[in-house]
Amino acid sequence: MTRVRARRGRLTAGLLLAALLGVLAAAPASAAGYRYWSFWDRDGDAWTYASQGPGTARPDDGDVQGFRFAVSADSADATRPRGPARFRDICAGTPAEDGRKRVALVIDYGRAQDAPGGEHPPERRTACARVAEDATSAEALASVAKPLRYDSKALLCAIDGYPETGCGEQVSGDGGRQKDTADTAADAGPDDGGPSVGLIAGVAAVALLGGAALWQTRRRRG
Repeated sequence: MTRVRARRGRLTAGLLLAALLGVLAAAPASAAGYRYWSFWDRDGDAWTYASQGPGTARPDDGDVQGFRFAVSADSADATRPRGPARFRDICAGTPAEDGRKRVALVIDYGRAQDAPGGEHPPERRTACARVAEDATSAEALASVAKPLRYDSKALLCAIDGYPETGCGEQVSGDGGRQKDTADTAADAGPDDGGPSVGLIAGVAAVALLGGAALWQTRRRRG
């Protein structure tokens, strides 16, 4: 009888180990991200990822646009600009002018964790660009945040000279994807760099099964 109980105990332990390994294997792998400036339009109280690049987008007078430097896997994962972004506040000191338009810009240089090696991001800032009525977003940005740097494919690489090096380079792992607590609540997504709810629930279930099996074994021995 003792041998039967021992075999049952080993079988139970094996099943528990297999279940735990299965749960861990189901956890999502860390996706690679890219370090770049993302471009945003302000829609009411929320940021939306711009459908055009700054070189072709032509904002209207009174629009608010944002730029955020961060490590993101894709546009769905991109991190939004932080802080308040109201046109009336940003452009309060820039009066309207005939034949020109005003565009409020939020420039968020991101977190130190997202910076290329040896560089430090400047503080987030806002600016009111007053430009020609047909000016693009890139022209509005250039009027308040030079120098800009682009690559051969017209990808925006640097604003105000930041960063000094790199342009859309791949960053392995998920170190840059974990979002800062200062980011807006809208930035929170299903993948914030922590363990998934499914993983936590699975490990908890395995732990409960293990405890139940141990209790049953001790009860039989008693």
